Amino acid sequence: MIDAYEDPGTPDVRGGWRYLWWLVTCQPGRSVAGALLGSTWMVLLAATPYLMAKAIDEGLEPGDWPALSGWCFALFAVGSFNAWLSIMRHRTMTRVRMDANFRTVKVVVGQAVRLGAALSRRTGAGEVVTIGVGDVQTIAQALTVVGPGVGACVAYLTVAALLVSVSLVLAAVVLLGIPAIVVLVGPFLSRLQGAETEYRNRQGVLTARIADLAGGLRVLNGLGGKSLVADAFHRDSQHLRTQGYRVGAVTSWVQALGVGLPTLFLAVVTWLAARLAAQGDITVGELVAVYGYVAVLVGPVAFWVECGYQLSRGVVAARRVVDFLRLEPLEDKGTRDAPAEPSALHDPESGVTVLPGRLTALASAHPADTATVLDRLARYTPSRATWAGVPLDEIRLPQIREHILLADHEADLFAGTLGEMIAPHRGAGNCATSHNEPAAALHAAVADDIAQGLPDGLDSPMDAQARNLSGGQRQRIRLARALLANPEILLAVEPTSALDAHTEALVAERLKGAREGRTTALTTTSPLVLDHADTVLYLVDGKLAASGTHQQLLTREPGYRALVARDVEVMK
Repeated sequence: MIDAYEDPGTPDVRGGWRYLWWLVTCQPGRSVAGALLGSTWMVLLAATPYLMAKAIDEGLEPGDWPALSGWCFALFAVGSFNAWLSIMRHRTMTRVRMDANFRTVKVVVGQAVRLGAALSRRTGAGEVVTIGVGDVQTIAQALTVVGPGVGACVAYLTVAALLVSVSLVLAAVVLLGIPAIVVLVGPFLSRLQGAETEYRNRQGVLTARIADLAGGLRVLNGLGGKSLVADAFHRDSQHLRTQGYRVGAVTSWVQALGVGLPTLFLAVVTWLAARLAAQGDITVGELVAVYGYVAVLVGPVAFWVECGYQLSRGVVAARRVVDFLRLEPLEDKGTRDAPAEPSALHDPESGVTVLPGRLTALASAHPADTATVLDRLARYTPSRATWAGVPLDEIRLPQIREHILLADHEADLFAGTLGEMIAPHRGAGNCATSHNEPAAALHAAVADDIAQGLPDGLDSPMDAQARNLSGGQRQRIRLARALLANPEILLAVEPTSALDAHTEALVAERLKGAREGRTTALTTTSPLVLDHADTVLYLVDGKLAASGTHQQLLTREPGYRALVARDVEVMK
């Protein structure tokens, strides 16, 4: 089975079937062993009625007790050996499935890491959660076909050969009847695949809504929008339930036919064999053998139907994984180095220029406009932005990430201790100044009271996304983490939007001191923060409308004055 630190290999993303085949070829020895064990196990199941027929015809009927004892011992020996084979087959197939499970998890997690910041821009959180929770297990279960699936084919051919030695009529009925059963079930498998695809898509949408609801519950309560989102969730869940009923209806038909048709077929063959025995065309032992052979065939047919069912679901899940693995991160065609000296960032689309060594604030009535500008300046979206006059697209992306940090106010916070949350690379040797110490960063972000209020300080355990903290506390923790990274250029999106006025004023004052001599740009409409900025850039409809200090813009820009004064009537 794949090791936790082993390279999972390069998945085949040309389609769902090819991905499943790749999982098989990644463990050829185990797959072959599963097929051999499964085939031998099923063939020996067919050997049981053969040995019983011999015991009846050569021992019981003529009264040859030594022959009867010998065939009974052979029957016991084969049964015991087959029981051991069944155990080994199950263990081997469990390893095959677990390997496929872990390997898929590793390639999905690796792809998520590879996409990095582009992940949220390429796919929704619900899609990733659905893959991790449901699709991975479904794909692993589909690999059952490697063992019992192959074994069912071999057992079918073996029983057909044994029946030829008994009666050509019975052999013909079996050879034609079993494929007919599979053909009858086939259309239901196609319908199941379509219904399962729709169900998985709706499940992804609902999972994304659950994540959004859980993450923004406090905000929704404050805005009075919880009932609105709850109604939307109720509608989506009803649609998912309806689709689940459709999947269940098709599944029930598949499983019913998989059990019912072979049983009906067994009755027909047994009736034909009984007539042949009554006419003297076959012996009593051969009649028993025929009944046993057909009874054994119920297992392979049921496995075929089950494997078809699992493969239909597995292909749907594999296609979702393949679609995720096909996503590409931000394209990096850069060949030039980052500027050696502190230099200006410029965004031609908005006209914004962030000068080096200064604290620049971007203000707009539409926060999304200013956030988009910072996305372009940090090269998270394609643009014509430049750094020291050089297009960002021409600079190597790793160097941009090394020098420019975009701090989103909703950035992820991973579970661990508080110290690990704000300093994930602590001790890596990349800290250059005293500001990189956690205590200093917490103080600059006015978050030192958070550590002091926890029982174990920086060693206190924290939930994922710091859910055991308030919204304002989480925002200060994110700011502390950004300050601790001490980048050459810090671009912060609404770093104080969830703070009270007193805390916001302290953050603005300490942020300016902590970033002294370094380039910092942030988006805000808070006068407490704007008053500490060296330069304020006022944007209207995503374009630079005016620039200056906070006091200068208050004097000469009515729109800016209305914005920062929260004067809705003037803004209208």
